[in-house]
Amino acid sequence: MAKLLGISGSLRKASHNRLLIAEAGRLFGADTLTFGDIDLPLYNGDLEEASGIPAAVQTLSDQIAAADAVVISTPEYNKAPSGALKNALDWISRTDGAVLKNKPVAIMSATAGRSGGERAQFSLRLMLTAFDARVLNGPEVLVGASYEQFDDNGRLIADSYQDFLKAQMDALRALI
Repeated sequence: MAKLLGISGSLRKASHNRLLIAEAGRLFGADTLTFGDIDLPLYNGDLEEASGIPAAVQTLSDQIAAADAVVISTPEYNKAPSGALKNALDWISRTDGAVLKNKPVAIMSATAGRSGGERAQFSLRLMLTAFDARVLNGPEVLVGASYEQFDDNGRLIADSYQDFLKAQMDALRALI
């Protein structure tokens, strides 16, 4: 049984990216799907020097280390991943243990726009290079017009999106 950690690039509790991660966990058949919290203080070297790694950052780092794989879903804000997600990665890079090194990672996005977050995913892949994570190259999951793509129970409506997500989760399982 696999343990997945979901990281939503949106801080909203009812975000479409959080729904997409939940769908990924369902289609993966994860024994455990835990959501990491990226509502963290802005990275500041002075803060780190004065107080060390914040407890919430250490918790997220520990969750990554304990997971068999990580699923990251991000909105696209101004052609890039959210600032909250970038900030979380900056903090994680400061923790001990290189927790993302060789960690299987699937990335996906749900956005209001038509592109489905393609540019955000490209940028996120670049960011994850520094961590030496094993990021899946495909299949890509880009959910455009996300406000129309989930039913009242949070399930993806379109078979095509379910098929892409299932294929990605199968590839992630194989990578583990």
